[in-house]
Amino acid sequence: MTRPAGGRTVVAVSGEIDIDTEQTLQRALGLALARSSEGVDLDLAGVGFCDCSGLNVLLRVRRIAVANGKTLAVRSASPGIERLFALTDTSSLFTHACTPVNGVVHHRHEHSATTHGLMTENNGLDDDTEELRIEVAQLKRAMLTRPVIDLARGVLMASFGLSPDDAWSVLVDASQHTNTKLHTLAEELVDSVNGPPLPEHLQQQISTAATELSRPA
Repeated sequence: MTRPAGGRTVVAVSGEIDIDTEQTLQRALGLALARSSEGVDLDLAGVGFCDCSGLNVLLRVRRIAVANGKTLAVRSASPGIERLFALTDTSSLFTHACTPVNGVVHHRHEHSATTHGLMTENNGLDDDTEELRIEVAQLKRAMLTRPVIDLARGVLMASFGLSPDDAWSVLVDASQHTNTKLHTLAEELVDSVNGPPLPEHLQQQISTAATELSRPA
């Protein structure tokens, strides 16, 4: 949902932000940014899941905003978004504490000419810092999600006699054909070992994919 608020545009986002939805989000934020004179305020309280793909979108749009003398700020965030910001130390990038002037971010107080020059010279360094934060976010998110995916691969290897690569292919195939997020599918598969069974449509897709891979070429 998008609505004007003075010189800014408020955008409310809900659902999941990941590799499947990042392009849609970036287009929506780009349009909202273009229509505003001061920038965009984000309401992320309704976001249930956000991975490094979503964070990368926010960082890219923020960079565009700053280059155009605007800001991208987060007004409210879900617990998941707050954890992601805390994990990657990026929450300070999405506040109203700084105002961009001629593409350079300044704090809301007077600077000397010397300080202004130093800030301008360090703008490239700020870009490098953002790139590093993106890389760190990706690595940390991978560390959080990789264990359950590896466990799910192990379940498939034991159940169907698959190789590690084939088990990965089955997970990806089942995720795509059932419109289920990969991390969600992996969690449900692992939980099914000692808990409730997988939904029937997931069982069928996994079985079909595993059987096709097991057939002689």
